[in-house]
Amino acid sequence: MLPQKQAEEAMVSTFDQIESGDRDREDEEREKDQSAGFSFKTFLWHGGSVYDAWFSCASNQVAQVLLTLPYSFSQLGMISGIILQIFYGILGSWTAYLISILYVEYRSRKEKENVSFKNHVIQWFEVLDGLLGPYWKAAGLAFNCTFLLFGSVIQLIACASNIYYINDNLDKRTWTYIFGACCATTVFIPSFHNYRIWSFLGLGMTTYTAWYMAIAALVHGQVEGVKHSGPTQLVLYFTGATNILYTFGGHAVTVEIMHAMWKPQKFKYIYLLATLYVFTLTIPSATAVYWAFGDQLLTHSNAFSLLPRTAWRDAGVILMLIHQFITFGFACTPLYFVWEKVIGMHDTKSICLRALARLPVVIPIWFLAIIFPFFGPINSAVGALLVSFTVYIIPSLAHMLTFRSASARQNAAEKLPFFLPSWTAVYLFNAFVVVWVFVVGFGFGGWASMTNFIKQVDTFGLFAKCYQCAPKGPPPPRPAPAHH
Repeated sequence: MLPQKQAEEAMVSTFDQIESGDRDREDEEREKDQSAGFSFKTFLWHGGSVYDAWFSCASNQVAQVLLTLPYSFSQLGMISGIILQIFYGILGSWTAYLISILYVEYRSRKEKENVSFKNHVIQWFEVLDGLLGPYWKAAGLAFNCTFLLFGSVIQLIACASNIYYINDNLDKRTWTYIFGACCATTVFIPSFHNYRIWSFLGLGMTTYTAWYMAIAALVHGQVEGVKHSGPTQLVLYFTGATNILYTFGGHAVTVEIMHAMWKPQKFKYIYLLATLYVFTLTIPSATAVYWAFGDQLLTHSNAFSLLPRTAWRDAGVILMLIHQFITFGFACTPLYFVWEKVIGMHDTKSICLRALARLPVVIPIWFLAIIFPFFGPINSAVGALLVSFTVYIIPSLAHMLTFRSASARQNAAEKLPFFLPSWTAVYLFNAFVVVWVFVVGFGFGGWASMTNFIKQVDTFGLFAKCYQCAPKGPPPPRPAPAHH
């Protein structure tokens, strides 16, 4: 009974320390705001509440992938598409929950050692280092940074793909150059604490686009001779499944979002609530567009390419362009933090100096977007090879190893969830996630997505000037000169 009592006392002490630290942090922020008086800058710029975190998660979870889900449905079929969305939504919410538990555990242990994070943003690789050692830090850093790098690349590719449907006077590669320069301005946003208004607007933009897609497809009706033959090939089936795994694996920035909160321990169920909202966007839109266009989507990875051009569609394209700028910032900001720490600029208070130091991060992203402009197939490749480890396998294994000893379980900073109050059940579910994602996501998904990706390279080549662009017809003949 004595060890149990000591464990409970330690747990209470830990919570008191975290609560005290959080109260100090929240009070400091509020005092800063009050001293400046109410202003729009304060209202729009300083976010750290539970609501800010929810908007960040829901806004960041679906961006350009919203436009590729109908393409995935054409590969999977309607029933598999819906089931896999729900399945991977649950798995993604679970591993986001695990990441939040590990963050609180790491922070509580460090604060017991009187470590201050006042001018330091905690990142996922640092959590792994503090709980499991340098090898886990290296694995977390490699997978997370590579995923976020290609996540940023995908947003740039999507910008060029979308704007082309409004203005095709320039090819997609030229649009990539232009939007690369525009997205580079995200270097001026200091941290996730400053994404309050962007997260709010971003969610409004994806909500509009999703419901526009659903309503436009229903109003348009089914095309003549529509066929819904999916699934027809294993390669296509697992490519589509991996794109959905990628869709609900957007929580590589969970730790940074938590660290921007005034009370990070309240994050636990935020990602699940965000996912439930996202279901109301992804399932109706993908289902309606696939119902209307069927197998045509197999050669049109961007849903905008099939929807009739109207002012409503153009509004959706413009809103998605703005949202992709926001999501680029979400994916790139953790990379900015890592780079700042490498060159010793992370504590610098000058926004301009930090922005200048961050610029080298944007250049390789720009370059990769020009090399691999394969909107759609690149999502599946990134999902299989990077997302499967970054946000599914590594968090599950890390949670199992962190709490493998009886003393670690007794002294855990967070109690077990009410819906799974047994350590044995938690371990079994974590083991299921690891095995399923490794075999189905990384194994079959990796084979299928890379096969499809290589096919795109063979068909269009690297540095493709205008991926999946419809050939333009010859210019109309000039009228014959009049004979006098």
